[in-house]
Amino acid sequence: MTKIAVLIPCYNEEKAIYKVVKDFKSQIPSAEIYVYDNNSKDNTALEAARAGAVVRFESRQGKGHVVRSMFANIEADIYLMVDGDGTYDCLRAHELVDTLLKNQLDMVIGTRVEKTETAHRAGHKFGNQLFNFALKVLFQSNFKDIFSGYRAFSRRMVKSFPAISNGFDIETELSVFALNLKLPVKEIETDFFDRIAGTQSKLSTFKDGFKIGLRMLSLFKDFRPFLLFSLISVTLISSGLYLGIRVIQEFLATGYVYRIPSAVLCVGFLVLGFLSFACGLILDSISNQRRENLRLHYLRN
Repeated sequence: MTKIAVLIPCYNEEKAIYKVVKDFKSQIPSAEIYVYDNNSKDNTALEAARAGAVVRFESRQGKGHVVRSMFANIEADIYLMVDGDGTYDCLRAHELVDTLLKNQLDMVIGTRVEKTETAHRAGHKFGNQLFNFALKVLFQSNFKDIFSGYRAFSRRMVKSFPAISNGFDIETELSVFALNLKLPVKEIETDFFDRIAGTQSKLSTFKDGFKIGLRMLSLFKDFRPFLLFSLISVTLISSGLYLGIRVIQEFLATGYVYRIPSAVLCVGFLVLGFLSFACGLILDSISNQRRENLRLHYLRN
């Protein structure tokens, strides 16, 4: 029998967690439901236990830490992760799991479709669109909702995922990991509702958005270093050539170089540009080796 684990990371979700646990328990009765309390200051843990969930605790603050602990410590064949705020449609749980199993996928993402105008704060909605576009440009992604917290995973993806992120950038890391290893992934539209009364979002539009942006750039550097350093190289060499044209024209006309600072800067830019290109080649070889190691680890699970 396929063992399914429902994973619910939580921080101060006292008002919502009881309903979330009960809803998913009714939809997938055979599943074991785990609620990871991340230093909640309310009765989240008590409400989760009262609803019948297995409650565990993660003392390191941040969703990334919670996901890392869940993936490392919970054993199952299929993992269904959902936020504990009651905004996701429990009725689609079976579809996410069935799609994963029938198509032999490694991840199915519940792409959010807002049922009300207030389901998403304006800043969050804009940020989601912006980062989806950035992921498309940087990683050739076709994902429509990389920040969805409603996902089903295969065991081999969960057990091979390195989980470096600490906070809300964990969803970005999950998406990039799947893209980097070319894992079979699918998106399914799912309703997205207003938060349950008395609860509030823990995501800060600007603070967490900045962290997510840095994480995306870091992943771009790790997984596509040749493209990154080639762009830097082209910029530096172009700048050097732009400065050098007038120096060369002056030398050809007079036999002297009067623009000494421009000449020095030109040579500096050209040297740095070629060094950047060489760094890109070296790091690309390292990145390919790392990708092969990750792929082998993934295949062993």
